Amino acid sequence: MTERQIAFQVLVRVEREKAYSNLALDAALKRTPPACAKSFVTALVYGVLERQITLDSLLAAFLRQPIKRLRPEVLIALRLGAYQIYFMDKVPQSAAVNESVRLMRKNGCAFAAGLVNSVLRRLCETPLAYPETGDRIYDWSVRYSCPKPLVEHFLREYGEADTQSFLAASFGGAPVVLRVNTLKTDAAALMDRLAQEGVQTDLGALPDTLTVRKGNISEELCAYQEGLFHVQDTASGMCVQALDLSPGMTLLDLCAAPGGKSFTAAELMQNRGEILAFDLHPHRVQLMESGARRLGITMINAKPQDATIARPELFGLADRVLCDVPCSGLGVLRRKPEIRFRALTLIDNLCEIQYNILVHASKYLRRGGLLVYSTCTLSHAENEDVCDRFLRAHPDFQKEGAYRTLMPHKDGTDGFFIARLRSVT
Repeated sequence: MTERQIAFQVLVRVEREKAYSNLALDAALKRTPPACAKSFVTALVYGVLERQITLDSLLAAFLRQPIKRLRPEVLIALRLGAYQIYFMDKVPQSAAVNESVRLMRKNGCAFAAGLVNSVLRRLCETPLAYPETGDRIYDWSVRYSCPKPLVEHFLREYGEADTQSFLAASFGGAPVVLRVNTLKTDAAALMDRLAQEGVQTDLGALPDTLTVRKGNISEELCAYQEGLFHVQDTASGMCVQALDLSPGMTLLDLCAAPGGKSFTAAELMQNRGEILAFDLHPHRVQLMESGARRLGITMINAKPQDATIARPELFGLADRVLCDVPCSGLGVLRRKPEIRFRALTLIDNLCEIQYNILVHASKYLRRGGLLVYSTCTLSHAENEDVCDRFLRAHPDFQKEGAYRTLMPHKDGTDGFFIARLRSVT
C-alpha cells in the first residue's frame, strides 16, 4: 500500500465518518509496513485538512459543479493532488497528478479519473493566488483556511494583529516537546540516549524538557519503553507549574486523561504524596494507569469519575486541584485541524459544563489551597468569563495573579488559558 493510498483512506474516514484525524491516522500508521514513509503520510493528512478551505476554493475555479456535489472519494483525491501541487515543493507536479488519478482507479472511482486529471493539470498551470476582494473576513477565510464565523470570532475577541498571526501559525504542525522523567533520568542523559536512537533534541523552554529537532518519537523507542519521558506541550507543562506543587501534597486532577499533567505533577512531587486522577471514560483511565506504570509512578490513583457530579467524600481533601476542563479546543488547530470546522454554538453548552466542574472542584480544596483552571481554547466565554462568574459567586476565592492566555505566535506553545484561584477562608 502506498503512502498516498494510506493518506487517502484516512481522509475518507475523516470526511465520511467524522473520525478524529489523529486517531484515524495513528491507527492507520500502526498497520503500515516499516518501509512506509510515515512522515509523508502525516504531512499529507494534516496538510489537506489544514488547507481544506483554500484547496476547495482553488479547485472550484476549474469545476463545473459545486464542490459539495462531488463524491467524497473524488473530492479527497482532488484535495490531495492540489495540496501536493501548491504546498509540497519536493513533490513533482507530474507525480501529484498521476498518483491522484491512480487513486481514482484503485478505489472504485475510475469514472472520475479524467476529471481529476484535467482539473489538476490546470492547477499545475495556475500560480497560487489568494483572493483580495477587500472583504477581510472572506479573504482571510480562504487564505488561512478558516471558516468565516471562526475568523469573526477571533477578530472580535483578540483583534486583527493576533488573529492574523495566530491563523498564520496554525499550519505545519506543532513542535514535539518531551518531558524528562526526573524519577529515572535527567535532561542531559536523555538527550544522549535519544541521540543513540536517531532522535536529535534541544533543551526546551521549561526545565526538564526537550524539543525534538530531528527524528521521530514513537513507542518503539527504547527510551520510551523504559519510561524516560512522556510527550507534553510546553503550555501543559506551564499549567502544571502553576499548581506550585511540593512533595507530600494531595492533588486532584479532575479531567486527567490521557494523564500527561498528572505524570508531570508526580515527577515534580518526586513521587511522594497522592494524586487522584479522574476521567469520565474507563478506557481512558486505563491509559493513565498504563502510562504511570511505564514511567514508574506509584502515587497516582486513577479512577472513572464524572467531574460534573460532586463527590462529598472528597470535600476539603486536596492541597491542589487541577481543573483542565473539556473545551472547544480552538487553541490547538495546528494539532487537530478539523476542530476549525466545528460549530461555534457548542461553546454555549460547554460553558455551563465548565462552570459546574469548577464549582465542584472548589469544594475539594482545603482552606488556603490552590485551584488551577485551564483550557486549550481561545474563547473568552470558556476562559475569563467562566472564572469571573465563579469568583462573583464565591467570595471565599480570589484570583491569584493575572489570567494567562498563551498563543503559538507569541509563546511558541499551544493556545492555552491558565487561571490560579486561591481559597482564602
